[in-house]
Amino acid sequence: MGVAIRVAGNGDRELVVRLLDEAFQDDPVSGWVFPDDEYRRTTHHRLMAAFADAVFADGWIDLTEDGAACALWLSIPDEAHPADGADEAVELRELVDPDNARVETIARLMADSHPAGRAHEYLWMIAVAPGRQGEGLGAALVRHVLDRCDREGLPAYLEASSERSAKLYERLGYTFTDRTLDLPDGPRMYPMWREPRP
Repeated sequence: MGVAIRVAGNGDRELVVRLLDEAFQDDPVSGWVFPDDEYRRTTHHRLMAAFADAVFADGWIDLTEDGAACALWLSIPDEAHPADGADEAVELRELVDPDNARVETIARLMADSHPAGRAHEYLWMIAVAPGRQGEGLGAALVRHVLDRCDREGLPAYLEASSERSAKLYERLGYTFTDRTLDLPDGPRMYPMWREPRP
């Protein structure tokens, strides 16, 4: 039986933010950005909301029909957009948690390491409700886009937030780019690239 998937609309924003917040509460990168557990419980959702809003504006969010999982995607053109003078990392910190420099740091590291020069689909985040993990929902969401990438000859990119998740993405054809993103005094992220398959 397949997983029914649809594109999320603005009316799904609250559900998407809640899914992201719940799924990433115990993620190593979220724990680094918000090291205090209690503070993370009360603040983390603001970062997830900012991410969701950015993707609603410039990409798309795939959502399982039952609302148990979502994937945030951006189509990256082969040429980088010219800078508009605004520093998006600073804006993100000011929006989410003005006194938390780590919000800005992670945004800068991810932007600086993002591959350029070739159009690709970027899996920014994927979230599965904690009680539904291990059912294949995440893999179904990713395959949904990778099948199109293969048909259209498009590569795909992501940053895995742990070695465990990197192994899951390897099963879907992603390979490690040989350079980790090392958060200062924190965890490592694993940039991964996937060439289209014939």
